Amino acid sequence: KDVQSCQLALRYFKACHPGGSERKFSFLKAKENLFGQNRSFSNGHVVFEKKQPLELDSVVEETVTGDYALIINGHSLAHALESDVKNDLLELACMCKTVICCRVTPLQKAQVVELVKKHRNAVTLAIGDGANDVSMIKSAHIGVGISGQEGLQAVLASDYSFAQFRYLQRLLLVHGRWSYFRMCKFLCYFFYKNFAFTLVHFWFGFFCGFSAQTVYDQWFIALFNIVYTSLPVLAMGIFDQDVSDQNSMDYPQLYKPGQQNLLFNKCKFFICVAHGIYTSLALFFIPYGAFYNAAGEDGQYIADYQSFAVTMATSLVIVVSVQIALDTSYWTVINHVFIWGSIATYFSILFAMHSNGIFGIFPNQFPFVGIAWHSLNQKCIWLVVLLTTVASVMPIVTFRFLRVDLFPTLSDQIRQWQKAQKKARPLYSRKPQTRRSSSKRSGYAFAHQEGYGELITSGKNMRAKNLPPTSGLEKTPSNSTSWIENLCKKATDTVSSFSQDKTVKL
Repeated sequence: KDVQSCQLALRYFKACHPGGSERKFSFLKAKENLFGQNRSFSNGHVVFEKKQPLELDSVVEETVTGDYALIINGHSLAHALESDVKNDLLELACMCKTVICCRVTPLQKAQVVELVKKHRNAVTLAIGDGANDVSMIKSAHIGVGISGQEGLQAVLASDYSFAQFRYLQRLLLVHGRWSYFRMCKFLCYFFYKNFAFTLVHFWFGFFCGFSAQTVYDQWFIALFNIVYTSLPVLAMGIFDQDVSDQNSMDYPQLYKPGQQNLLFNKCKFFICVAHGIYTSLALFFIPYGAFYNAAGEDGQYIADYQSFAVTMATSLVIVVSVQIALDTSYWTVINHVFIWGSIATYFSILFAMHSNGIFGIFPNQFPFVGIAWHSLNQKCIWLVVLLTTVASVMPIVTFRFLRVDLFPTLSDQIRQWQKAQKKARPLYSRKPQTRRSSSKRSGYAFAHQEGYGELITSGKNMRAKNLPPTSGLEKTPSNSTSWIENLCKKATDTVSSFSQDKTVKL
């Protein structure tokens, strides 16, 4: 009825939680105080008095199992949400498996969400179907609206909407997990490729006296994130999935990495940074060592700045494309087109920008005339590109192979099981194909024999209402036949005529 009784009740239920000896001692002390004072808590709380010792013991037995719930109404929640009591309410709510707040106002719904959101640092989801749930939906991180008889106010204020509450399971376990999986892989790859692209300029600064000269062509710098590497990572962020939707529903444990923030955190970020640093070192120093005092097949000196820039740019595009191919778990036609098409687009733009025609139109903007043809015609350049790609990718391939083989996660095990099922499925699903005859029936209206029209029109498939009592003396006429016999007779006549004439007359 007041703040003190509400706070005492919350602390009493906290004492009932099965913990250590201190918990049990506080529970017994609260029980003695409660029975001694004959204090009862109503107005939203369970009532315990001297006359009801069995009810209290039943509550103790339920708390031992760990499956217990907290039910509180709006009057008690108004006191529990005050500054002195809300910490006790939050601690007790976190001990319970389920918390039910009944007969509460829209503001109280939002306050409960804000309490958990602020003090527990948890990702909250609110779902509602009416206008009274709008404040709660807006307070949560993710709002879900149900379009039903309550109107569209909740749908318009939510992030996601569907027609029935049962679709929430698929939204969380399938689409929500896929979205988290794709976003984490998108971020990891995005940081990796940008560190690998940017740090090459830092290593080049030690050899150019930090004169701010770029190691790449200016057009390559402008088109790298816009054209060459944008579409593959976009396709991975939209279509990628580690396991199928049915396996995501069958194994809810796959949802735990998202709750524990395992796929992208500070550790994953520094791993991406280290991976990018290693790739940038390989991209710069392998071509630099190969070009040092080197000559081409024609005896000309190829260790010039422009050839070095073209070689590193080509190696970078191929390395990041191979890396995203290794990161892709679910391949579609769009993934193939975007990944391999990005490499083809790079070479087409490279040869176009280094051609004589575009140099004649814009001589100040495209100074690398003929460098692409001259550099990529040398076999040693392609060997340098191949060596750089292998040195950048092989450590990652080796690490992932050992991790999956020695320490596989649940997702890795299910993915391997899916591949085994996909390989074994054609062996069982292969059926002998039978050639159909020339007569094809497209529908009931064009069928070559009568269907169940006689049964429908005869009324024999319907229940007879108010049948007159029969004495059993009536006899069925001997010449009357059933509709089944007529249908079988007509079917037999049709088959015999079809075998004789080889044609069907409509």
